[in-house]
Amino acid sequence: MKQIVKIPNIVLSTPVQPVISFDKKLTKIISDMKATLVHATNPKGVGLAATQIGIPLAIFLTRPKEKDVIRVFINPTIIHRDPDEHNADKTNQLEGCLSIPGVWGTVNRSPSITLMYQDEQGTKNEEQFSGFLATIVQHEMDHLQGILFTQRVLEQKNKFYQTAKDEKGKEVLEEVVI
Repeated sequence: MKQIVKIPNIVLSTPVQPVISFDKKLTKIISDMKATLVHATNPKGVGLAATQIGIPLAIFLTRPKEKDVIRVFINPTIIHRDPDEHNADKTNQLEGCLSIPGVWGTVNRSPSITLMYQDEQGTKNEEQFSGFLATIVQHEMDHLQGILFTQRVLEQKNKFYQTAKDEKGKEVLEEVVI
């Protein structure tokens, strides 16, 4: 398990390099990433890019639900996006990031994408994703390009939220005015 890198660490805003060698070093990086994702709390992580543990390589993981198998994506490229991002499922627009704890924002994402990627053995794959998983993939793809979700919120002139406690001590989200 590795420590999650937090803003303003420069690795989070630096585009990654492709993975060239599918070797024991890569296996170790992926193992560390999996352990880090599994142990992420507040919030629970649903995805993790290698940059978030300080490694500028084109690797990310997804795990939409706690009981899901962690999936590994290496050298990913989005080869198709549904162009109508404004018709995305509105329930999946609120995003957060393990590298920016306590901050949330609404981001318009394509409701479906097609991704080309390699698996842990280097085998090339092409797969379509939709809904929440498409949102996670696009968020992690942004990480690989050195883009944080907060940049997307600002570009789209959307709203930010932060975690707070209500009068009963329950965690709630409140809008942040910038």
